[in-house]
Amino acid sequence: MRAAAVQLNSTDDKERNLATADRLTRAAAADGARLVVLPEKFNVLGEADALRAGAEPLDGPTIAWARETARELGIDLVAGSIPERRPGRERLSNTCVHVGPDGEVKATYRKVHMFDVVVGGHVYRESATEEPGEGPTAPALTADAVPLGLAVCYDLRFPELFRILALEGARVIALPAAFTKVTGAAHWEILVRARAIENQAFLIAADQVGRHADGKESFGGSMIVDPWGEVLARAPDEECFIAADLDLARQEEVRVQLPSLANRMPSAYRRLEGVGA
Repeated sequence: MRAAAVQLNSTDDKERNLATADRLTRAAAADGARLVVLPEKFNVLGEADALRAGAEPLDGPTIAWARETARELGIDLVAGSIPERRPGRERLSNTCVHVGPDGEVKATYRKVHMFDVVVGGHVYRESATEEPGEGPTAPALTADAVPLGLAVCYDLRFPELFRILALEGARVIALPAAFTKVTGAAHWEILVRARAIENQAFLIAADQVGRHADGKESFGGSMIVDPWGEVLARAPDEECFIAADLDLARQEEVRVQLPSLANRMPSAYRRLEGVGA
């Protein structure tokens, strides 16, 4: 199965962001990609006011575009994530949607881990605008019958989430992201490759790149990594797509020859008495 990651430099200009996402998604499909992954907040990225202004329900125009495009191109499309407005809720959700080639929504995942940190002189308080999701979403099958798991950006630092996806059958995990320039330079490749190796899964990591309307900067470096940790494709520092062929037979070989998932000892994984959080 050929997969692609689209790398964007999204801003608070939703029309421009969607036009670029559309162009690169179509280019990836023309290159043979049957699975295309967009980055985090691909339709609008900026300060809290911009996110609130650009937020939509899941039956809004952005996911409508994703459904129409996936159907037209005959692809599985992971519509990165969008700021989602939900009835009766003050805060937004950071929501990732997997759409199948029939145009139907196959899975919806709301980002669990809120990015409340201080890095590179910038304060990030994602929880001030967004609320965490309740937990992982079960992997859904692509048109090629490959179980696809979903995670978003900061989730990458929490291996428990990825292990659950693997144990639930995920063979490919999509990771839309907007990793900061500082943390990306230090940790992006290490963490993406580690999650792939630990879970013997393909990671399709689609990142934002460059400076945004709020003055903050994303790392880029979108990658496709195989279950052995090999980087199959890596993006340059520009808006683009990258693509690679996912060798599912090779994945089976890795899981048989080095069966770390099968060799787990769940009964041994317990907290020690008296140990704090």
